[in-house]
Amino acid sequence: MKKYWFLMILPVLFMASCAPAERDNPFFSEYDTPFGVPPFDLIENEHFEPAILEGIRQHEAEIQAIVDNPEPPTFENTIEALEYSGEMLGRVLRVFYNFNSSLTSPEIQQIAQNMSPKLSNHSDNIRLNLDLFAKVQAVYEQKDDLRLNDEQMRLLTETHKGFVRSGANLPPEQQERLREINADLSMLTLQFGQNVLGETNAFRMVIDNEDDLSGLPESAIESAAELAAAEGKEGKWVFTLHNPSVMPFLYNADNRELRKKMQQAHIHRGNNDNEFNNREILANIANLRLERANLMGYETHADFSLVETMAGSVETVMNFVDEVWEPAIALAKEEAQLLQQMIYDDGFDFTLEQWDWRYYAEKVRREKYDLDEQEVRQYFELNTVRDGIFMIVDKLWGLQFVERTDVPKYHQDVQVFEVLEADGSHVGILYMDFHPRDSKRGGAWMSSFRSQRVDPDGRFIHPVITIVCNFSPPTSTRPSLLTYDEMTTFFHEFGHALHGLLSDVTYPSLAGTAVPRDFVELPSQIMENWANEPEVMRTFALHFETGEPMPDALMDRIVESAHFNQGFATVEFLMSTYLDMEYHTITQPFPEDKLDQASIMVEEETIEKYGMIPEIHYRWASTNFQHIFSGGYAAGYYSYLWSGLLDADAYEAFRETGDVYDQETARSFRENILERGNTIDAMEMYVNFRGREPIIEPLLRQRGLLRD
Repeated sequence: MKKYWFLMILPVLFMASCAPAERDNPFFSEYDTPFGVPPFDLIENEHFEPAILEGIRQHEAEIQAIVDNPEPPTFENTIEALEYSGEMLGRVLRVFYNFNSSLTSPEIQQIAQNMSPKLSNHSDNIRLNLDLFAKVQAVYEQKDDLRLNDEQMRLLTETHKGFVRSGANLPPEQQERLREINADLSMLTLQFGQNVLGETNAFRMVIDNEDDLSGLPESAIESAAELAAAEGKEGKWVFTLHNPSVMPFLYNADNRELRKKMQQAHIHRGNNDNEFNNREILANIANLRLERANLMGYETHADFSLVETMAGSVETVMNFVDEVWEPAIALAKEEAQLLQQMIYDDGFDFTLEQWDWRYYAEKVRREKYDLDEQEVRQYFELNTVRDGIFMIVDKLWGLQFVERTDVPKYHQDVQVFEVLEADGSHVGILYMDFHPRDSKRGGAWMSSFRSQRVDPDGRFIHPVITIVCNFSPPTSTRPSLLTYDEMTTFFHEFGHALHGLLSDVTYPSLAGTAVPRDFVELPSQIMENWANEPEVMRTFALHFETGEPMPDALMDRIVESAHFNQGFATVEFLMSTYLDMEYHTITQPFPEDKLDQASIMVEEETIEKYGMIPEIHYRWASTNFQHIFSGGYAAGYYSYLWSGLLDADAYEAFRETGDVYDQETARSFRENILERGNTIDAMEMYVNFRGREPIIEPLLRQRGLLRD
């Protein structure tokens, strides 16, 4: 009788011991929401820090239970137990990290700074736990006798490798230094991204003379006027460094001095002598990455990083990039001559500069192809493009999308859809967040609030995916009309979303986009091919007012101009690729007294080393290159081009059938690529789909770099 009485009072004792903040914190209990999505309507900033700390505490207890288990280490009690540990912490961090990117605030940023060293230390406490590693090692040494299936073997080898690459084999004194490096890097990379966002948000170019708006499209003028009015500057126009504001200005503004002001402000973000300066931060990041690589036995950070990619080595990457660089720079020089001639034809004698390229390229496009970006935008209304993407993936894989208004969302502008198979079975939930705001960093990306997995009880857990963009917002008189580049970006991010949504694996660390960096862009970039396919575009390129399809003549002009300015686009990208590799192939750290000048030195040396032309700037200058200094692409920016090699070759498989919707090819791509996550070697996945390794000719042809 006493036994049962004790069990009955346990819940009462637990409730009595909970602080009110814990009882009210939505992270401390299972989500009671449709599809188990985060209860965004209940989550407050104050909930994050206590939930993260509790998540760390629970994770520590789970790790200790693995270590203290008196049974001999097995795949189940060590590898699987480790894989499924930290559930609460992961649940909280997925929301927090997404908020820090798309709904940030001073409070969120402060929490990030408070928690970053604690999370870094927690990660090191696991990866450098010698008792835990001893158990992992013991299971690994038995791997050939365990009769594991392919995915279990992959998890075991990836788990063991993760410990080794995190320093588990290092002597104690080096492990202690590694902890310090990891903690410093976690703070520096965080600060780098916050600085870029801060400077982007801080810039305003206020125009009060209507003549200075000459050349700008009505949509850009209207948006600038509405922003000015919202900021108490009625009768003026305000332009910012967010892409939907700065890019139309650089492409269209007749006032050359104002174009220069905008372009220089854009490329110098993080490079000004103010509180957002990133010069010393990025040099310290590069130095610390070099030191960490040396501790791990590698000469450079790039050597350490690229071992885990399809490319495999610095030499392979550089040979590949150089192979594309030669025809690209030759084409860019021809394009520069063409633009310079247009300047002369307009009666000017100045030399083409970086702030002139987009403006005159747009003029050439209009003259040569009778193609006006503003005319094209009339056919890319955001929701119509969205529905077109839905139709395409329906034709390819039978997926259906049902908008849900009963699902909590973190911002009023977000759209939420349930994704269904052709038979009506549930696939996952998709959030889409389209427009810029001060609380959102620039660019476009895909992430998840829950990744696909099979839980320890054998239940299939469906994913909750989000794509975040910074597309041209609607105005008071017009809906959101996308530029051609924005339209293809939408397709790109949707490809990432499909990679997360269609994942069909057991273990969460192998699911969806958890693949090598130079493979992860394949599902996204192959989607861009359908965006550019005329027969496909006809189905969604509808005039926003009349609903009429894009005229064949306009469609033909778009197709004819597909390779226009590709020299510029490719060189601009490759310049940043080379810059990335220069930072991450250093063998000596930047001197302490030269940290502030390191970025200037590296940029100048890179320009000279590769023969870059001054009319084109890096796509991302050092001080705002978030991909490599705060975004996970260190020594990996080349990945977009490598994945371009894959996507161009993979799309040829559809073309070869004579039907870009070929069901058998689509099924194979889903089963061999989209569903497999990281359960199979990336090249093996590709060969399983394509029947061979990729070849470079389709990529060069796609970019107009394959000369007859």
